[in-house]
Amino acid sequence: MKRFLKYISLSVVLILIWTAVIFLGIDKGWWHTPFTEQKESTKFIKSVQKELKKEFVGSMAMVIFKNGAPVIESFHSKNTSVDRNTVFQVASLSKFVSAIGVMRLVQEGKLELDVPVSNYLKRWQLPPSSFDNNKVTVRRLLSHTAGLTDGLGYSGFEKLKDVQSLESSLTKAKDADLGKNGSTQVGILPGREWRYSGGGFTLLQLIVEEVSGQSFDQYMRTEIFAPLRMQSSFYQWDEKFRNKLCNFYNADGSKAPHFYYTSLAATSLYTTLNDLEKLFTLFDEEQSTLKPLLPKYQRMMWQVEASKLGAPIYGLGTFLFAEVDKGQFVIGHDGQSNPPINTAFRYNPTNRDGIIVLTTGSSDFATRIASDWVFINTGKVDTLLFAMQQSNMTQLVIIGSILIILLIITYIRFKNLVANIITQN
Repeated sequence: MKRFLKYISLSVVLILIWTAVIFLGIDKGWWHTPFTEQKESTKFIKSVQKELKKEFVGSMAMVIFKNGAPVIESFHSKNTSVDRNTVFQVASLSKFVSAIGVMRLVQEGKLELDVPVSNYLKRWQLPPSSFDNNKVTVRRLLSHTAGLTDGLGYSGFEKLKDVQSLESSLTKAKDADLGKNGSTQVGILPGREWRYSGGGFTLLQLIVEEVSGQSFDQYMRTEIFAPLRMQSSFYQWDEKFRNKLCNFYNADGSKAPHFYYTSLAATSLYTTLNDLEKLFTLFDEEQSTLKPLLPKYQRMMWQVEASKLGAPIYGLGTFLFAEVDKGQFVIGHDGQSNPPINTAFRYNPTNRDGIIVLTTGSSDFATRIASDWVFINTGKVDTLLFAMQQSNMTQLVIIGSILIILLIITYIRFKNLVANIITQN
């Protein structure tokens, strides 16, 4: 019995060591092969164009920044041409931009980060819960640590007339992604953990409207987009941009419909590559004119507010993709929805380099390209690249664990065989 327990213990220890090695290896990128090794911008873009031939991407617009300035753009389309003024929906990249609008109200003293959000709400309140709803704050909504368990995920509406009211959507979103109950409510202790919540940003949308006295779309146009001269950016669908809107595709290459959303702040930003290039200058302290957000407040967005598996993951409306210097991270956000929209925004504050990729028709092309850009330029596996490799990590852990168990069993049988031979002789 003691011998049996010894082998069980040995197996557990070896499996734990193997798991740690796999985790560390994926975190450090030991086994990751990026789609290209080309760092130079023009060569990187050429590699992207080659990669496009291997899979379906319906529409794409991208730009690479060096030292705070755009150095090269690239475009791709299946049918209707795409250029820097083509309008894309950007899915959850919307949160990154929406958070700037929220922080503008903080800068103006109209919002406080650490008071109960109920102080600002009149039209709707969080439903009663087993926890203290007064611990739900703007800071925690921005950082996905407010204890909301909606898991949204919005699928949108094919017809504009079917779009819910904001209050109705918060109570029960009719366009919740499959498997989500669609209710914005407190389900775990606020502040305990990072849990991604589309409903939290829809609640922030309501707070902005309550505090500003404007619709969310109008507030963002007036306070953020106008100062930055982002003339083709908006949250509420504007029919005058119909002829500039990109084509939407399913993953099989067939045309997909254009969806409309109640959840503007979480997922409904329309913008262009040209406009996002102007937004990029917001983060460059050397370009200080027309800024709607002071450097102090933009830097607050980049501070660690939430961690996952012990690693920093999120600030205020901002993914912390990879640490490039002590306390400094490649920052930005990605967006993903169905039918496939995938967008990516990366900014390295230490050298002001970055990349923006907007796509339709692929669920992960933009994220993979942007994450590999981070990897080849910093040597770091960013947050979303690590997440994409988790399935591989699980497979390697399982395969390794099975091999360890088989080796232990083989060793035991071999040892017993040798013992029997010696006994017989």
